[in-house]
Amino acid sequence: MKFGIAILLLVSGAAFAQNPSPATSREIGQLFAALESSRCEFHRNDSWHSAQKASEHLHRKYDYLLEKGLVTSTESFIELAATKSSMTGKPYFVRCGNAQPVPSMSWFTSKLKELRARPADANSSE
Repeated sequence: MKFGIAILLLVSGAAFAQNPSPATSREIGQLFAALESSRCEFHRNDSWHSAQKASEHLHRKYDYLLEKGLVTSTESFIELAATKSSMTGKPYFVRCGNAQPVPSMSWFTSKLKELRARPADANSSE
């Protein structure tokens, strides 16, 4: 009986997992676009990758997190998907041009602040 209740709780919890709000989804999409158009390089697990490859990797992580109902805000996406390797725990870095690499959390947080500082009509057109 206890086993059946545990299964019921797990299934009902998954049923109530919510998708992020439209505003959060839009912001995350804008962060992906910013990364893809940045021409920066993305460092993960001891090697550098193009912005496009990084975006593909982060999209897979994002899709997984969505399935689990774990993305509740744009900040949670950054923290859970774009900051470090889920496998090794090693932090991600972004390097743009000849600048020193910065932690990816700083890069994405900075981009998010830029997006939020734009007028609302500029954000809705992307």
